[in-house]
Amino acid sequence: MKKLVLIAVATLGMSMSASLLAEPGDPVRGKELSSPCVACHQADGNSVVPAWPKIAGKDEAYLLKQLRDYKAGRRSHALMNPQVAVLDEEDLPHLAAYFASQTPAPGRTAASAEKLALGKQIYFGGNTATGVAACVACHGPNGKGNPAAVFPSVSAQHGVYTLDQLKQFRDGLRANDPGRMMRNVAGRMTDEEMSAVAEYIATLPAK
Repeated sequence: MKKLVLIAVATLGMSMSASLLAEPGDPVRGKELSSPCVACHQADGNSVVPAWPKIAGKDEAYLLKQLRDYKAGRRSHALMNPQVAVLDEEDLPHLAAYFASQTPAPGRTAASAEKLALGKQIYFGGNTATGVAACVACHGPNGKGNPAAVFPSVSAQHGVYTLDQLKQFRDGLRANDPGRMMRNVAGRMTDEEMSAVAEYIATLPAK
């Protein structure tokens, strides 16, 4: 049953990706529009504040979906919603294209070897006893995601940010995941598992 659900959601994601990028953005124009983004994400999309995500090199369709979700209120953030609200809809693909074209910086972690081992175990094997699906199924062995299905790259992301998003999915504060996939996974994870997998993800290769 789980495989059927994954296939159905992946198929939906592929259709969504094609729809999102019907008219790909212009990264040159995106750079011109990116000044307001620099304060949090830096000029190249590699945030240096762990609470703010690195967006450099993330899939263009995924970035565009997030921007549109913020604009439409499907995703909430005290800083992002007002920033995106003042942008024209036609500007969003250009911003997504610009940050997708940037080179992601390596991740960092101060987690112990024991914690990283647990994170790796959850990432690749999940927790069959509690029904936690393995992250690798959607995000891939190196955390690069599946662009065709709009499953995001998570590699080298700040552990603090990843942990926050997992908790938001678990608590229903973030609900813009197709088919409730992330909410269903995070809802079965312990705080210890979330923290461990978030730190492990930070160690995955950026490029």
